[in-house]
Amino acid sequence: MSAHARLRATVPALMPSPQAGPPEITGPPGRRMLVQRSDDEIVAQPLDDAFVARAGASVRFPAPWPRHRGTWEVAPDASLAVFAGVHSVRAVEPSGATRWEVRHGCWYGACREMHESYDEYADRRDHRYPESGSAGFSADGRLVWAHVRGPLSECDELSRDTADEWLVVDAENGRVLARADAEAAAAGSFHLAHPADPHQMGLSIGEGQDGAPLRWGRWDGRELTVDRLDGDLCLLSLSPSGDRLMTVSHDQDSLAVRDTRGAVVEALDWNAEAVIPRS
Repeated sequence: MSAHARLRATVPALMPSPQAGPPEITGPPGRRMLVQRSDDEIVAQPLDDAFVARAGASVRFPAPWPRHRGTWEVAPDASLAVFAGVHSVRAVEPSGATRWEVRHGCWYGACREMHESYDEYADRRDHRYPESGSAGFSADGRLVWAHVRGPLSECDELSRDTADEWLVVDAENGRVLARADAEAAAAGSFHLAHPADPHQMGLSIGEGQDGAPLRWGRWDGRELTVDRLDGDLCLLSLSPSGDRLMTVSHDQDSLAVRDTRGAVVEALDWNAEAVIPRS
């Protein structure tokens, strides 16, 4: 059986490639956006016809720090961008105004300072290559899920030891609604939102060669419950219903479809050394 691919449409990149990262397609079905980030800004352009009519032309969000100093996400309705940086998670409106900010521990591993601004470490050589967390919007855009390095700035009673935390934040005002220990030591991470239920979210964490913890979160409006899926797994995609996860093992030798509790529905295993030659 063979499949034949046909080019159906092309969309030009929003920024010249030397000045920006690669363009990405984000957003849920019906609200797809082409998004691109430079050191200075994010540009988001609606792609779906109905969404274009509602949202209008492209939207620009001024960036609070360079793109290699963290990750970012644009709200499903393109009204807000969230930047997950070295010392804080910051929500920025198209005007450039900061709607809210949640400060947290520094992602540079040896640093125990609670930075108040990017300028404090912008030129420090020891902060050039920090680890990083990430943030993701819920399907309805009302919640921001954020993976941060603890402690939070307002939680002075906690120890100053670093601990990865997973937060649920009100996207409107930045209030931390729930938090949980991510039980990880991340080098990086990314979020995948449940396409239908705004109270569920997937978090794929990379610990370099040490592993790839996968978390599935549920927030019922009062408590955050985190399922820690067994094994070192990278989250690749979600089914349209959101009740199936596609994962690949950390060693890249098993592709599996799982339920949100981690149980394998179907799997394909292979000899990774033969398929992916290693030098």
